[in-house]
Parts: sequence; C-alpha cells; structure tokens
Amino acid sequence: MTDLVLTVDEAAERLRVSRWTLYNLIRSNQLRTVKIGRRRLVPVDALAECLDKLSEVAA
Repeated sequence: MTDLVLTVDEAAERLRVSRWTLYNLIRSNQLRTVKIGRRRLVPVDALAECLDKLSEVAA
C-alpha cells in the first residue's frame, strides 16, 4: 500500500531538507498540510505540488 500522507520527518527526509526548512515551507504556504488531531501530516501529492511551485520561481 502506498502512503497517502507523511509525517513532517518523513516529508523532510523525502525532500532531503531539515525539519526547520520543511516547517518554513509550511509557514509560507508553499507546502500544503493537513492536521489530524495534534498531528500535522503532509499529503504525498503536496510534495510534488511544492516542488512544481519552487521550480517555477527558480526558472
């Protein structure tokens, strides 16, 4: 089964960035997250969206 959501640590690991950098992406609304209870989770498809947005800015 493929994961639908990732923890902040897992998402940071997949993007190869620090937790601090990932939280900055979340705070700046560049990375979409969902909150379930007290947990903040990152939908897997949000990682691709974030990379697309960052690629557009860098181009």
